[in-house]
Amino acid sequence: MEIQRVVRDLVTTKRNFWLASKSLRVVENASGKLEVAVDPIGCKPGDFVITIGTSAARLALDDPKITTDLTIGGIIDHWSEEDW
Repeated sequence: MEIQRVVRDLVTTKRNFWLASKSLRVVENASGKLEVAVDPIGCKPGDFVITIGTSAARLALDDPKITTDLTIGGIIDHWSEEDW
C-alpha cells in the first residue's frame, strides 16, 4: 500500500468491458509519479488516499475479474502536505 494524492478524474471514450462502469483517477505519489487507479469509493481531486497495488488491487474491488494493478482502498481523513 502507498499514500498518494488524487490529481484529477480520468475520462475515457472506450474501455475494457470490466472497467466500463468504474471511475478512474489520476494519482500522484510523493515523488511526483503519476498513475491511474480504479476508484470504487468516490474520491475527489486533492484527497490523500491509500492505494493498493499489484494483484491485491483486484481483490479490493467487488469483482476480482476486473484487471487492474492499482485500486484506491480508502480516503485518509487527516493528512497534509507536510506529512507527505
